[in-house]
Amino acid sequence: MGPLNDVRVVEFAGIGPGPFAGMLLADLGAEVVRIDRPGQEDLLGLPYDVLARGKRSLQLDLKTAAGVETALRLVEGADITTEGFRPGVMERLGLGPEACLDRNPRLVYGRVTGWGQDGPLATTAGHDIDYIALSGALNAIGPADGPPSPPLNLVGDFGGGGMLLAVGVLAALVAAARSGQGQVVDAAMVDGAALQMAMVYGMHAAGRWNNQRGANLVDGAAPFYGPYACADARWIAVAPIEQRFHRQFLEVLGLEADAFEPQMDQSQWAARRRMLAEVFLTRTRDEWCATFEGTDACVAPVLDLDEAPAHPHNRARQTFIERDGVLQPAPAPRFSRTGAEIRRPPPEPGEHSRAVLADWGFAPDAIAELEAAGAI
Repeated sequence: MGPLNDVRVVEFAGIGPGPFAGMLLADLGAEVVRIDRPGQEDLLGLPYDVLARGKRSLQLDLKTAAGVETALRLVEGADITTEGFRPGVMERLGLGPEACLDRNPRLVYGRVTGWGQDGPLATTAGHDIDYIALSGALNAIGPADGPPSPPLNLVGDFGGGGMLLAVGVLAALVAAARSGQGQVVDAAMVDGAALQMAMVYGMHAAGRWNNQRGANLVDGAAPFYGPYACADARWIAVAPIEQRFHRQFLEVLGLEADAFEPQMDQSQWAARRRMLAEVFLTRTRDEWCATFEGTDACVAPVLDLDEAPAHPHNRARQTFIERDGVLQPAPAPRFSRTGAEIRRPPPEPGEHSRAVLADWGFAPDAIAELEAAGAI
């Protein structure tokens, strides 16, 4: 059983960061019930909706009084509720924080949006790239001679949204256990993206990071930090930032270390990068990996989605697992006593409606009435 065993979560179905947070909680042992809308289909298709793994699905018509009342009864028995709609949507449904906390004062009510619950942009639409653009993160990512490069939707949706929501609701759950009082967690992706830039903003304030892309320590400018193409058109990633690692890196390459000193002389970075680029083109990626094997030179192959699960290190740690025919990342982090696990595959919308209601205290005749009324 995971560390969140016996924690009950009601997740109002959405896309992106909300489902990701729910997946994290389910992986860690929480009972996560996803409330789906009538007629809602799984856009990705089962069993490929990995963000839904470990959850059960209850289909409720929240446009009916019976559906809203059913949701409120579930909230009464929940520890955490999460939603990812625009500000005001849940209030108009009668399921906002005030209504839910009135039913359950210990409830942790987690909300994830792009812009947050207030501010000039709060009610406008957007996506990951918009939120990280406003945080300063997007401008810092990409080549010096090209446009900003979207880092997939990792920084906004998942790191700045879903992960921050999960951390926030768990922190509030600890506070509720101590005080007996719940609260609202406002997780905004623009806030989370900015938070992930904390070190960069600190370096910028210290005069050690400038606004030019590809001109800083870890944005691809330094010859000792970045990817290099190999003879087979594959790539290798190098990161020997510390001097002792840097010298070992050069020794393995057969280069004179003193010729690359001082390491932090930015006026020499471009020339040194060109020199290293020529060296890496003399062998294939896997040949270079074999050469660097067992060293502290901080070198790794750049693997694609097919290669990464097969890498010996990932295989040894079971970083990826296959569940129901779908290869996917395993639950993380690891626990010494209360292990995380995937308890069930992604559900069909409404697959567990009757079972969830029965488990959460609804009598058989009450469930039958909800079915007859079309609320479930």
